[in-house]
Amino acid sequence: MSEIEQKKATIYDLSVVSGASASTVSAVLNGTWRKRRISEETAEKIMSLAKTHRYTANLQARALRSSRSGLTGLLLPVYDNRFFSSMAQTFEAQARKRGLVPMVVSGRRDPEEERRTVESLIAYSIDSLFVAGATDPDGVHQVCVRAGLPHVNIDLPGKYAPSVIADNRQGAEALTSAIIRHAERIGPLGPEDVYLFGGRDDHASRERIAGFHAVKQSIFGVAATTGDVEITGYSPGMTELAFERFFDRHGRLPRCFFINSSINFEGLLRFMARHDGETFGDIVVGCFDYDPFGSFLPFPVYMIRPNISEMLERGFELLEDENAKPQIVMIEPQLVPPRTALEGPLDALKDGPAG
Repeated sequence: MSEIEQKKATIYDLSVVSGASASTVSAVLNGTWRKRRISEETAEKIMSLAKTHRYTANLQARALRSSRSGLTGLLLPVYDNRFFSSMAQTFEAQARKRGLVPMVVSGRRDPEEERRTVESLIAYSIDSLFVAGATDPDGVHQVCVRAGLPHVNIDLPGKYAPSVIADNRQGAEALTSAIIRHAERIGPLGPEDVYLFGGRDDHASRERIAGFHAVKQSIFGVAATTGDVEITGYSPGMTELAFERFFDRHGRLPRCFFINSSINFEGLLRFMARHDGETFGDIVVGCFDYDPFGSFLPFPVYMIRPNISEMLERGFELLEDENAKPQIVMIEPQLVPPRTALEGPLDALKDGPAG
């Protein structure tokens, strides 16, 4: 075993074995290598050597030397959701690739809890924060401003900080068009057969509803109406209740409907568990979220998968840009047809049988 391997490696040790200067190694390990225009090949080589030689940053010493801890935070609304759990997994991988230590927490869709949680992260001296799907992103912004904390919004935009979101309107138009065209192949379809369930009064829901109505008007030639939208919030229970009420009024489900998130989709599944298959034998469904299990149900389910990886990449770029102004960067999502299982961040895990 070499001398480096016998003791904990330092930046200077890694400089010797990599052939790079100590300042280059330091920039790679603290995540500022892009600003220094260090090549990705060099960065990957140094990170690989750091892992091989079990380099561990002394975060307290780093903070004292540079006023940076190397910690970066991600505030989620919930964990129990494929979209946000995938975001957490992707965020951790991208943070570590930049030599940062990720911290992931939840605000539980409660504005007060969001602010308290961010204050706790600030107490740990995080260097930056991703604010994902916050109920009150501008309230979180005020907490960050008081602490001088660089931050970026992901998934839902705020007014005062850079935001990276899915192009909700474009995705909604693609999804609505796909489910209507599919339903029309099965039999005659009118505007009264097409509904939207879920969401609340937030930017994402408003844009999705606008896209939904734009396509209906284009296909059927009718003006937008609020009578074809059931707002339920992001609650499986309230969504289930909305389906029950619709079924009580009409004796059936809509022929074709758009569900605003996978959380709302869970409400549909709860409703279905209480009814026989004839209740939903001829439906065509679109969901603005992606879950591979949903795409293999006995009826056609089209889904929209936001490009989480690109959203986070752009977020890191905005945080590294000291001159970034409040802006909204929209990333095009992917339309996923029925019977489709896509790869996700868990596929990157090196897990296998013991041997």
